Amino acid sequence: MLTIFKKELAGFFSSLIAYISIVVFLLVTGMFVWVFPDTSILEYGFASMDSFFNIAPWVFLFLIPAITMRSLSEENKTGTIELLVTKPISELHIILGKYFAGLTITILSILPTILYYITVYQLGSVKGNIDSGAVIGSYIGLVFLAGSMVAIGIFASSLSDNQIVSFILAVFICFISYAGFDSFSKLDLFGKVDNVISALGINEHYLSMSRGVFDSRDGVYFIGFISFFILLTKIILESRKW
Repeated sequence: MLTIFKKELAGFFSSLIAYISIVVFLLVTGMFVWVFPDTSILEYGFASMDSFFNIAPWVFLFLIPAITMRSLSEENKTGTIELLVTKPISELHIILGKYFAGLTITILSILPTILYYITVYQLGSVKGNIDSGAVIGSYIGLVFLAGSMVAIGIFASSLSDNQIVSFILAVFICFISYAGFDSFSKLDLFGKVDNVISALGINEHYLSMSRGVFDSRDGVYFIGFISFFILLTKIILESRKW
């Protein structure tokens, strides 16, 4: 797994994918947080990073599929996936190596935004007048959310040897998982079941963590969600042996 991880990470940095992903994430979120008047912290007048944590998932909705779309689709296209699965390494290790490489790039995109927090902390009318607990919870929730989308991206990449198809599938599944369930629950079509439908979506648990409330159920949800898509990807890879 470590060999696959290092190979994927080297591939990301050698092809500029890592650099472009980090720059795009920081540029887009930076514009929303500091420049655009409707969402700018400077215009908002309160020491809060809500605008960043609101826009970041939507940026990841497109950025993460772009990062992961080549993970397995390129292997399928070139036929190197057949060589990988015949080597003394399990399908799970192949998937996890690629998964953690994609997650590492995503986390590297998030890390520089700690400067946003430091800046807001310093700019408060009363220095430090910011809910640090909520910010920490939001960062943890964002990492879990990113991990979930990376798992979806790897799964979508295993379904096709076409990177564009993998990208579109990943964006669609990420959108449904993040916003779809929450939107369906608001239609008020299923009565008491609406709460269950909402709880199936990522947004419900991401918002819970963003409040600074550390509920073990949210952690279990994200771990289960990630494990589910990794398992699906494993099934897809194993089906090549049938």
